[in-house]
Amino acid sequence: MQLARLRLRDFRNYARLDAEFPPGFHLILGENAQGKTNLLEAIYLLATLRSFRGVGGTQMVRHGAKGYFIGAGVVGQGQNEIQLYWSMPERRVGLDGRTVRRISDYLGTFRAVVFCADDLQLVKGTSRVRRRFLDLLLSQTQPGYLACLQRYTRALRSRNALLRQRSLDEATLDGFSRELVTAGEAIIQARAALVPRTIPFVQASHRRIASGRETLHLAYQPQVRRDFAVELAQSRPRERAQRLTLVGPHRDELELLIDDQPASRFGSEGQKRTVALALKMAQAEFLQHAHGNPPVLLIDDVMGELDLRRRSGWVPLLNTVAQGRGQVFMTCTEENWPRELGREIQRWEVAQGRLTAR
Repeated sequence: MQLARLRLRDFRNYARLDAEFPPGFHLILGENAQGKTNLLEAIYLLATLRSFRGVGGTQMVRHGAKGYFIGAGVVGQGQNEIQLYWSMPERRVGLDGRTVRRISDYLGTFRAVVFCADDLQLVKGTSRVRRRFLDLLLSQTQPGYLACLQRYTRALRSRNALLRQRSLDEATLDGFSRELVTAGEAIIQARAALVPRTIPFVQASHRRIASGRETLHLAYQPQVRRDFAVELAQSRPRERAQRLTLVGPHRDELELLIDDQPASRFGSEGQKRTVALALKMAQAEFLQHAHGNPPVLLIDDVMGELDLRRRSGWVPLLNTVAQGRGQVFMTCTEENWPRELGREIQRWEVAQGRLTAR
């Protein structure tokens, strides 16, 4: 997977950017608040149509502009041209000159995995963050999963809206309940099948970073234990009291254990960071295993937060990407990447929303 060309117009602090990127390692250097992370954000949007910063389109429009545009030429199984445009009245995704009507028809055109400071929330944050991790991986590897997840989300929102009404329409509620169960059972089944397949990748990544000092284990904990329809019906009195759907995969958990203890409660800050890195590295390796080529890696200024031992744990993954003719985009305020890669790096400098090759 490769980003061959990138065009930005009025995106964040980039008024205009036109750049070409060969395969390999790209080091993006610059002081803080110059636009390094903005560049990675634009690339990640091409892969997921979402910002890894958790913000909406308004925040990504350059000050004073009406909207932003991102254009790209990407190379994977074939070659594709992508166009993203966002403004308050109009949002458009184009692929090879055609308008994309359904997100599920677009995802997979370009794949990227981002490593950033917020990854620590995979361990410290709520279960929702870990569910999103599973859902993104499934959306990138299992056709039809995203559409099923969207069906579930729509049914859940509609059902919750009904539960909040003073006068409850039981027939309509039953209809949304059936839709919730049908989509929810498929989600539970997909998540339950995914986690055991990812465990070898996660554990191998964790061993490299932690040098085998502790053992990491993942366990999928679905809230529905037996029959979703039965458990949903049994929760109806509590739902009426709380005006909320209380049972379903929207409350699932991905349990992370270090030496059989919950990482979020008993892990040190260093251990939590190691677990988060292992999860993201495993995500990249799992995608490569599933599709035959590595995703683009976006590494946002995390090397400075790692000691030498943890930095060295990156090298096998980065070498795998290099062997697969993949790409890595790595932002730094100084050159602190693993020294083993120094001879292969293409250097760029970002200053005030301008990207120049060094």
